[in-house]
Amino acid sequence: MPAARPGIVVGMEAEAALIRAFAPHAAIGVSGATRAGAEAAVARLLHAGVDAILSFGLAAGLDPALRPGAILVPRHVALPDGRRLPADPAWLAWLGDGRPDIMPADLLHSDDVVVTAGRKGACFHRTGCAGLDMESGIVAEACARAGVPFAVLRVVCDPANRSLPPAAVLALGPDGGIGIGRILASVLRRPWQIPALVTLGRDAAQARSRAVAFLRGRFFQTS
Repeated sequence: MPAARPGIVVGMEAEAALIRAFAPHAAIGVSGATRAGAEAAVARLLHAGVDAILSFGLAAGLDPALRPGAILVPRHVALPDGRRLPADPAWLAWLGDGRPDIMPADLLHSDDVVVTAGRKGACFHRTGCAGLDMESGIVAEACARAGVPFAVLRVVCDPANRSLPPAAVLALGPDGGIGIGRILASVLRRPWQIPALVTLGRDAAQARSRAVAFLRGRFFQTS
């Protein structure tokens, strides 16, 4: 990694475990997919003295052409107020910017889960961003204020043309873990979600597999 003391911000504990295998020396903050959690995670990393922060994990697809497993290394993070903050050139180069298998289009930050295909389409037409997540904007803003380089590595999990079932939105807890009880309760109330959840699980597995392959190519070996 192009940093002596890197920090990594993720939304879920599963994402932290995935990248920790490749970067055991990095400090990792888990947001729990909330704005407050992301702000706290970034603040802790900066206070600990990291010299760069990577936003890592899964993302929602906004570009209809992108399928689950597509790698996003955005050159800018688009904020809800319209600002676009540039990722660090050295990190972009290390992550493979310019490779044909990497999508360099900008990434949109959102403070809430974008559930429906219709809303994803509206975000794409309004911003042109390839994907969306709930941590990268917090990372970009905090790093810009602190003068610390940042970059983003995200993998598309749910594509633009698919709406998330209710149980998927309830699944993530504020600690970054998956609440199985909340999922089961939701499924019992709405059993029609089961096919959509199976599809989402398949796509998430594909995204994680693609992330592992990509990280192996960057680090060359696991620890």
